[in-house]
Amino acid sequence: MLEAPATVTGVPLRRGLAPASQRRRRTPAAVLLSACRPRQWLKNALVALAPAAAGVLIRPTVLLHVAAAFAVFCLLSSATYLLNDVRDRKQDRLHPRKRHRPVASGELHPRGALRLAALMAATGLGLALAVRPLLALVGASYVALTTSYSILLRRVMLADIAVVAAGFVLRTVGGAAAAGVGLSRSFLIVVSGCALFIVAGKRYAELGAPHPSRAALRHYSRRGLRLVLTGAAAAACAAYAWWALARAPRMLSLVPFILWLARYRGLLHAGAGEAPEELILADRGLLVLGLLWALLFTVGIYA
Repeated sequence: MLEAPATVTGVPLRRGLAPASQRRRRTPAAVLLSACRPRQWLKNALVALAPAAAGVLIRPTVLLHVAAAFAVFCLLSSATYLLNDVRDRKQDRLHPRKRHRPVASGELHPRGALRLAALMAATGLGLALAVRPLLALVGASYVALTTSYSILLRRVMLADIAVVAAGFVLRTVGGAAAAGVGLSRSFLIVVSGCALFIVAGKRYAELGAPHPSRAALRHYSRRGLRLVLTGAAAAACAAYAWWALARAPRMLSLVPFILWLARYRGLLHAGAGEAPEELILADRGLLVLGLLWALLFTVGIYA
């Protein structure tokens, strides 16, 4: 007898590129979770950065609002990933790693992915509005920016880097909006510089990969991206030093901050960086420097 095909969100799961054994192991819930890319949610922890720098993160109300902002950006970013996966499914099938994504592998039907994306975006914006109207405005800006990236801007040289970096900045702005704190010029320069550094590093690594999959990569050169990396890191370090030197307890956190950027750039030259979230969690040096920075940063703010 023939078995009825499994479904996700009311749409049949497509048979195709995924091995049969893999399809039997993964339940519809596991497929949906994988399609939302929970590993990428680490980026959304940036919502805590502005409240932490302002010294208000330990207040219960602020902490609750920041946690809600984290959930908002998890929902909105996952909606964006689903939209990207639907648009890129044919191209992803040719990539050695991306071909295992649920839409590209045929485990999740494109219509089901789009329905889920719409539901997550609406839920995220509704939650943001319940927290603070300003957070909803930032969330709507994030959705508009990422949608324009998916449709057009990812094919435009430098614009694709700037838009992705702006997504990181909007996360920090969303955290500030949720907590009701202001943002200094130095803070915005540090966040923007670090975001541009990470995104340019990702393009740098992708340019050297054996299977480059982005249309915009053909317009980049390794020399040009190295210049972007140097400029972004220099701007971030200068702005961070200006901020840190204003209060003596903050100064020590500048050292692991600079060393972290230097370590990351060294790893880029060694061929890593195509998946920044994996590199940051896997490299022991980055982890130690990151934890040391977090400790000194916390002491400098709250002590």
